[in-house]
Amino acid sequence: MAGRIHLKPLLISIAALLIIGVFIWQAVTSGGNPVDPTVHRMSLAMGIVNTGILVFREGLEAILVLSALTAGLMRTKQVFWKPIASGSGLGFLATLVTWFIVVGIISLFAATTSELNIQAATGLLAIAVLLLVMNWFFHKIYWTAWIGAHNKKKNELIQFSHTNKGNAAFAGLALLGFTAVYREGFEVDLFLQTIRMQAGNFVVLIGAVIGLFLTLIVAVLTFVVQRKLPYKKMLILTGIMLGMVLIVMVGENVQEMQLAGWIATTNIGVPIPDWVGLWFAIFPNIEGIVAQTGAVLLVLGSYFIAQYMRSWKPRKQSQLNRGI
Repeated sequence: MAGRIHLKPLLISIAALLIIGVFIWQAVTSGGNPVDPTVHRMSLAMGIVNTGILVFREGLEAILVLSALTAGLMRTKQVFWKPIASGSGLGFLATLVTWFIVVGIISLFAATTSELNIQAATGLLAIAVLLLVMNWFFHKIYWTAWIGAHNKKKNELIQFSHTNKGNAAFAGLALLGFTAVYREGFEVDLFLQTIRMQAGNFVVLIGAVIGLFLTLIVAVLTFVVQRKLPYKKMLILTGIMLGMVLIVMVGENVQEMQLAGWIATTNIGVPIPDWVGLWFAIFPNIEGIVAQTGAVLLVLGSYFIAQYMRSWKPRKQSQLNRGI
């Protein structure tokens, strides 16, 4: 228990120091103002932070699934955890390959389509991925049904290996590890394309390294040190951080669609400081503010639906059954 108490401040401190370091670097190299707010480019610091947060968040979800799959296996002399680990490694490599494939596809379209149209389209895709990641009701299903299905299949494969000879069971376990990692990696590949186009490959690389470093710390504590981490609290914390990323992404994408001529621009006549547009992508037009408000309401709505299904509805049903 003592180890668990000291672990949370350690992880939070590491994450805070990395983020502060990025902002200090940005301040030193760019005088505190990386871009002109009127120029449609994502800032260096914002691109790194957004990338790091998403990679870390998806890494946590992959570890959550893998820890459920390997629970009890690593403390025994059984070797069933090894194909799961191998499949996870292949899933990570497949994520890297998919990244280059997606970049190549976008490059093909870029040859015949304007940059603004490409950015608007990839931005919409990124928002769709982020809304999926932020959908609490979906994750309620994911954390129960998806992990439960993986565990059920794992047990079936282990039982199969006891009664049959051959590598079929180990191949099946490797596939479970592969899907646990590649599913999250595929989402990351799609989401990061819009940041890559706005901020550049180097920014995405730095943010991804930071996110992977934090994920590696959690992985070592989970699988090597075998600590039981507060995954739910960590996911909620990163979910709140992603909420800010969502607001920024929606605001920027609306601006991209307006610049590309996809939608109109209706000014609200209220001046908004340039720094608000620079850091939070909040601009004085109805379309952007309505879209950002709608995205926030969608995330909050999914949270309350998940809470209702998880606790409020069963509690109400229990009270009715008892005649309260």
